[in-house]
Amino acid sequence: MTNTLPAGLTTLPGDHTLWERVFTLNPLVVIGTRDCSRVADLAPKHLAIPMSWENHFGFVCAPSHRTYQNIIRTRVFTVSYPKPTQLLLASLAAAPRCDDGTKPEVAALPVFEAQVLDGVLLRDAYLCFECRLDRFVEGLGGNGLVIGRIAAAHVDTEYLRDEARDDHDLIYRSPLLAYLHPGRTARVSETCSFPFPAGFKR
Repeated sequence: MTNTLPAGLTTLPGDHTLWERVFTLNPLVVIGTRDCSRVADLAPKHLAIPMSWENHFGFVCAPSHRTYQNIIRTRVFTVSYPKPTQLLLASLAAAPRCDDGTKPEVAALPVFEAQVLDGVLLRDAYLCFECRLDRFVEGLGGNGLVIGRIAAAHVDTEYLRDEARDDHDLIYRSPLLAYLHPGRTARVSETCSFPFPAGFKR
């Protein structure tokens, strides 16, 4: 039996190139780890989301990357959500390494020490997590999923939801940074409520 696609749809190849053919909306976070010399290493990631309602957070990373290797060794990592005004800082964290393996640009990034775990966080980020490694999920086409349990969370009070503040107004005044893969970003400030059906439960 031959099924016909609805008008306007086309079938994409079932390989990695499909992610280059359309834009997808993702968060942009900066993952923090420490290397063998306890030097801070910061790297931007966009395949990064909460993994449960129980304070698990995960992101995709290649096992060959220094971030992944540092977490294998230290069993901890940090997560910083930059503001739209910090886009350049997130970009600097993606700078390639020098021949000696260092990233001088990272040393110039404004950071502060984590409060519970051994790590650093991006200063002025609107949301920060300190995570203990929970598990790795490997074999994802040359990548792995790093899942941590949040040990401490910190938020800029301008971004903190409150019953006295309208959500739309909060986001308008304190916009969010989004990554549109491949290679674009957006400043999210205009939002509307999701129309949950009556009786909806999580």
